[in-house]
Amino acid sequence: MQSLEAELEEARALEVDALADAIESIGFECTRCGACCTGEAEDDHTATVFPDEVRDLQETTEHDWRDVARPMPYGLADGEDGPEGETFEWALQTDSCGDCAFYEEDDNGVGACVAHDDRPLICRTYPFSVALAGTSQPMGEVVDSVALGAQREVDETGDEESVVQAHECEGLGRDISRSDAEDLAAALKERAVRELEEAIGVRDAYEPTAVDPGEIVVHDSEGAKRPDGTPIDD
Repeated sequence: MQSLEAELEEARALEVDALADAIESIGFECTRCGACCTGEAEDDHTATVFPDEVRDLQETTEHDWRDVARPMPYGLADGEDGPEGETFEWALQTDSCGDCAFYEEDDNGVGACVAHDDRPLICRTYPFSVALAGTSQPMGEVVDSVALGAQREVDETGDEESVVQAHECEGLGRDISRSDAEDLAAALKERAVRELEEAIGVRDAYEPTAVDPGEIVVHDSEGAKRPDGTPIDD
């Protein structure tokens, strides 16, 4: 298995043109169906957000940290008074229906993001992700994929190539302009780099933290925090 640093170098070496070629090959146009912004059955909507993205949304929406983000539920245990324990990411906040707190529908059921210009990278790049040299981020079922460069799953050495993956979305398979594909590709590369930078930052900043019953601690690249975003050390 490659080190995070090696994967980061791979992410930084991704070519936007190759990513755009793959996106064009798959095709995509947002239909504003809202499926990527809403929860499913008993599962709340979950979208990873970086600490600086939370602050950007705070500034533009004039919301508190808790109104923008919540501790990622994965890894938390069910305590007597709710979730408790340690987790290592932030997720966008949800409403009482389990939908993203920034998602709204008009009277005709057409969805829109009220923070569209400042939406996180994971939202800007959905339904695509990059699997670097055979690795992948858990983002739902992969329904299509295109290998970069040679446009196939393995190179001449037999090693797996980086792959652009498409996840379930009714907008897939639709025509996309080259300029839109390039914009999406640039965001996809930025996200791949940022995810690895955050992972390395979390690893380097992590220190074991005593968690009392009923308490949640979120470890991000800036250190250990309470659910309201304030550092544990404060």
